[in-house]
Amino acid sequence: MGLKEIRSFQEMQESLLDDKKNYVLLYKKGSETSECSYTGVEQAAGEVKDVNVVAADVTVVRDIHPKYNITSAPSLLVFDGKNFVKSIKGCNDDGFYKSLFESVLFTAKTNGDGKPQKRVTVYSTPSCSWCNALKRHLDKYGIRYRDIDVSKDQKAAEAMVRRSGQQGVPQTDINGEVIVGFDKTRINTLLGIN
Repeated sequence: MGLKEIRSFQEMQESLLDDKKNYVLLYKKGSETSECSYTGVEQAAGEVKDVNVVAADVTVVRDIHPKYNITSAPSLLVFDGKNFVKSIKGCNDDGFYKSLFESVLFTAKTNGDGKPQKRVTVYSTPSCSWCNALKRHLDKYGIRYRDIDVSKDQKAAEAMVRRSGQQGVPQTDINGEVIVGFDKTRINTLLGIN
């Protein structure tokens, strides 16, 4: 069936419903990452009732992304009614989008500084010692994360390889930026751990 395609900023504005969360996927037809994101959003939207999701191909629709300072595709724009809330960049699996649409994703606070925690996903296997070390490190600093066991989830494993080009674990996705291996310095920098 596909997502409803919109062709302009005005059409997007008309599609936003006042009394609910609305989502606009900006994607680039033919881009592997965009196709991955489109498929995930489409699957999740098909599983969640009463969700308003539309899509715009940025090679055709050129008047939406400048209004929200979006410089990369894919990006999922999140609206509360007609009010822009945030954008989520990159490709995520349908489980992530389904959670987002069902509003079960959380925003945790870090170390009392009032800033929302970044979205963290760890791709791991049970037998990987570096994966376990990474998760202990995140636990130690109170970083909440979603752990995906790629030995049991083939779709997630394939999506992980598409994003990073690597099969090895652990891989950590921090707000769309992927770190392959347990690079403590880089992870601490991205998460603001001193």
